[in-house]
Amino acid sequence: MSFASHATPARPLAPLRLWGARIMQGIVVLFLAFDGIYKLIASPEAADATVQLGYPAGVLTSLGALEMVLLLIYLVPRTAPIGAVLWTGYLGGAIATHVRVGNPLFSHVLFPIYVAVLLWGALYLRDRRVQALVQSAGSH
Repeated sequence: MSFASHATPARPLAPLRLWGARIMQGIVVLFLAFDGIYKLIASPEAADATVQLGYPAGVLTSLGALEMVLLLIYLVPRTAPIGAVLWTGYLGGAIATHVRVGNPLFSHVLFPIYVAVLLWGALYLRDRRVQALVQSAGSH
């Protein structure tokens, strides 16, 4: 099966794998939706945090809209892999920002990596295309 195809899986996911994917995806989607909505509505807390990171508060609405679009792309099964790739880029920018301002390593700098692990882990568990891609990359 090619990575771009949208074929129906030959067999259903194992219950443990399915529930693992649902739990991981639920955690990451709730966090990303909460973060995106807070930015989209330009909450005072989000504005303060954005300014502390060195960005003008005026970028909040755009960042929130971008996060919500990326989340929708990730939630649609057919486009989920590209959504995960786009989120990875966004989260990389968050890491760079936290490094630039000197935030603590485990609570701030690495937090986007924790989010990415959940995002990709859930996708790997539920999407056979991603599993095949990872297995193919590991066999070379």
